[in-house]
Amino acid sequence: MIKVLVVDDEAVVRQGIASLLMLEPDLEIVGQAQNGTMAYELAKSLEPDVVLMDIRMPVCDGIQALQHLLSQKPTLKVIMLTTFDDDSMIADALRIGACGYLLKDTDSVKIASAIRLVSQGLALLNAPVLKRVSRGLSVKPGSQGSLLSKLSTREIEVLRLVGQGKNNKEIARALFLTEGTIKNYVSKIFDQLGVRTRSDAIAIARAQLDDLSQKSRSPDILWE
Repeated sequence: MIKVLVVDDEAVVRQGIASLLMLEPDLEIVGQAQNGTMAYELAKSLEPDVVLMDIRMPVCDGIQALQHLLSQKPTLKVIMLTTFDDDSMIADALRIGACGYLLKDTDSVKIASAIRLVSQGLALLNAPVLKRVSRGLSVKPGSQGSLLSKLSTREIEVLRLVGQGKNNKEIARALFLTEGTIKNYVSKIFDQLGVRTRSDAIAIARAQLDDLSQKSRSPDILWE
């Protein structure tokens, strides 16, 4: 059973999502919160596996709450609920460590699937928003040119496979290398790109590797 905490300042939205997710046999709605402060307090006592959280809220918004939640429990999976107007906040959330994001009008079946995916450690990105958000992740302030210029040919190859949503074991198998070697490559790539999570790396891969999105889109992690 996957324990879920739903956070949104709009009661109708929050309760609607919670009610629909309650119909899923493998999901348990352990609590609801109307702002980030409440989410942080409830998470300490309810210990959810996944937090589904609005990015814009009064008192304490989703970005502040995300920082508090991950400082409390770094392994917690957090999915941000967003609109098309939240590009900069989405980018901030991904940098901090959110597992991904969904548009608020995503249907409950996809929300449930998303919760299952992130509970398994997968990244979750939304295709219509990805291209816009990735611009904010791809180049750090003051840097020049493509971040990919910092990577070796082999590192770009590994990044391409990360962008496909493959885990280290799958990448090792594809490149005929050991899983430990791939883990070292991924760690170095993250350092070179200045990112903390696979979500960030995937966004950069999809933004800067021109043919990646056409040749290898992964339906498990990329929502239409």
